[in-house]
Amino acid sequence: MISQADAEFGKLRSYFWPIHRHELRMFVPMLIMLFFVCFNYSILRSMKDSIIITAPGGAEVLPFIKLWVILPAAILSTLLFAKLSNLYSQEKVFYIVISTFVVGYLLFAFILYPMRGVLHPTELAAELQTILPKGFNGLIAMFCNWTFTGFYVLCELWSTMVLSVLFWGFANEVTKITVARRFYSVFAIFSNISAIIAGQTANFLSTQGVYNERLPFGSDSYEQTMMTMVLVISSTSIIVMLVFRWLNKNVLTDASFDEFHKTKLELKKKGRLSMKESFSYLSNSRYLICIAVLVVGYNLTINLAEVLWKDRLRAFFTKADDVNMFLNNLTSMMGVVSTCVAIFMARIIANFGWTKTAMITPVIMCITASGFFLFMIFEEALAPYVISALGMSSLAITVYFGAAQNCLSKAMKYSVFDATKEIAFIPLDHESKLKGKAAIDGVGSRLGKSGGSLLYQGLILSFGSIIASAPYVGMIIMGAIGGWMVAVGALGKRFTDKVKKQAEDLVAADAVTPPAEPVKTSV
Repeated sequence: MISQADAEFGKLRSYFWPIHRHELRMFVPMLIMLFFVCFNYSILRSMKDSIIITAPGGAEVLPFIKLWVILPAAILSTLLFAKLSNLYSQEKVFYIVISTFVVGYLLFAFILYPMRGVLHPTELAAELQTILPKGFNGLIAMFCNWTFTGFYVLCELWSTMVLSVLFWGFANEVTKITVARRFYSVFAIFSNISAIIAGQTANFLSTQGVYNERLPFGSDSYEQTMMTMVLVISSTSIIVMLVFRWLNKNVLTDASFDEFHKTKLELKKKGRLSMKESFSYLSNSRYLICIAVLVVGYNLTINLAEVLWKDRLRAFFTKADDVNMFLNNLTSMMGVVSTCVAIFMARIIANFGWTKTAMITPVIMCITASGFFLFMIFEEALAPYVISALGMSSLAITVYFGAAQNCLSKAMKYSVFDATKEIAFIPLDHESKLKGKAAIDGVGSRLGKSGGSLLYQGLILSFGSIIASAPYVGMIIMGAIGGWMVAVGALGKRFTDKVKKQAEDLVAADAVTPPAEPVKTSV
């Protein structure tokens, strides 16, 4: 049976480039923006992890950061975004938010990080460690290494505020549901290709543990690498803003795009919702609640598994340069897997529908997480067989097995989960997309991560270490994935109803529109 995409574009093109020529003026700039936003995120993700897990406190500091710093920062940034959205046009908010991130990264790389020896109260940290129980070491490290904590939070918020809220919020506004499957399938492919390129670019520009005297900045090899990466991120962020400016000036000129250009006075006349009203609206919308459960479920699951894996990663690697290169290579591999899946996304959604496609991610995460935690729990029993078969230590196998689990889980997230989640926003009205999305992506994602962090803190204080809590973490993950699957089923029914209703309304509107008068011609 020949699909509509095959009939329009041909079989090969329907997979890789199902875009009409008249759509390129809108589509290509959006693709460039997404590519560089994801490129930056991939580099930032490796940098923040390499700094934190090799610093005093190691991976045990992550649950404390995610609960006590990232969650309040996510709430504050969401409130600020809502405030900015009420004061300025969406276009201006876009420039303000990205510029703020760029300034923050430059400040950390060129001022705060070089002065870390002076700014970090290491003597106070040592004194607190002698006073407080061992389970508080992560909390102590979070406060004493406060510049690292701030940078980690700023990197985390890039994915929320820039990628999820700014770009996808914009894409959902200007993309119609009839073309979203085609557009978003290509977006998924190129966003994953950007991860491949980012990982290898970061390794290529890295000093690889050797101090480069030709560079005019940095006092050690990792500091030089980080400064170089921040300069690259700043440059690509400027490109994103320039492309967005061109798009607004030359393409988004129709009256239907007035929301992007309205002034403060015009926005007030629209009577936009306050942030409190936004969360109230979210709580009263079962549709948005289902989306929120998806986001919380994913972030809770990946956070619980990832912290345990990063604890093993810290035990395996000791240098920040080595961790950074390992994570960059993992990012590239993740991009390869994601790209392969994303190529078939348009066909998968067309053949199986939204619900079955959205169910792929929790199923994959359930399978990979089960394997990872079973290996962790029975690591000592399996160690002799692993060493004799592969000639590697049990710690090395744990690290690489965890890396495979992390790679597959995030690959599904970037290729399937993000695309289906963003498509679910499209049938909503403008206000629901803007404020509801900001609340879900800005706070909902952090609630998942912070919930996992709170659980970890209780487990660390109870059992003394992350590794000792592995069996209990595994059981929590299985429960979270079960709730996630239930939410997918409920949302799928509501999504189908909304799309069907929109189609019926469109047909009804066409039916009542009077036909155009025939053009008179002279004989």
